[in-house]
Amino acid sequence: TAVQGISHAFKKMKEMEEREKDMKEKLRFLDGLIALRERIHTDILVKPGSGGPPIPTHRALLAAKSEIFRTMLMSDECKAPAEDTISFPELSHDELTCLVEFLYSGSLPEWSTEKHSYSMLIAADKYDIPFLRKYCEHRILAALRPSNALEVLQVAEVCSDAELKEQAMNLITKHADDVVFSVSYDELARNNAHLCVEITRALLTEMKDKRDAATSPNETSS
Repeated sequence: TAVQGISHAFKKMKEMEEREKDMKEKLRFLDGLIALRERIHTDILVKPGSGGPPIPTHRALLAAKSEIFRTMLMSDECKAPAEDTISFPELSHDELTCLVEFLYSGSLPEWSTEKHSYSMLIAADKYDIPFLRKYCEHRILAALRPSNALEVLQVAEVCSDAELKEQAMNLITKHADDVVFSVSYDELARNNAHLCVEITRALLTEMKDKRDAATSPNETSS
């Protein structure tokens, strides 16, 4: 119908606008990539928490990409000489490399894994980097499957990511037989009992909805 055609066209326009917005955001991140690669005028080091060498970066770029970084750099402990460092105790060297790469390029390295997407989503939440958060959400959702749904659920809980949590929960309830009887679910029960309660409630709600849907035609006919 004409209404459906207009609705479809409007949806396509919104998708194009969203892609254009993402492209502009990514281009904004590319400005300092050459400077990172060639270590041009780096003036501060970022240090991982699990060992490994610190990574030379630029104060101005860090401050431009995150208000949290800006605050850190303005603090008394970061106002000094260029050899000073900012420590990221929660990040491994590979994770910190991913974060720095993203801040300069707008994407994660090709060698980064699914686990890196999780840690980067948490970092995006902690350091208030909206584009990194959005990037990781898309990447995690694209790879969401029954075998990793519990882990995604836990990451979403840490980041208060409602959309990601809902998608993971829907997949868990849809594949409950595979998920609930897995070793990962046993570990979840030990470490995050409240999420197990939420899963149980979601399963019971789904069962009730199915039961109500099955009985409602009979009730109507009677």
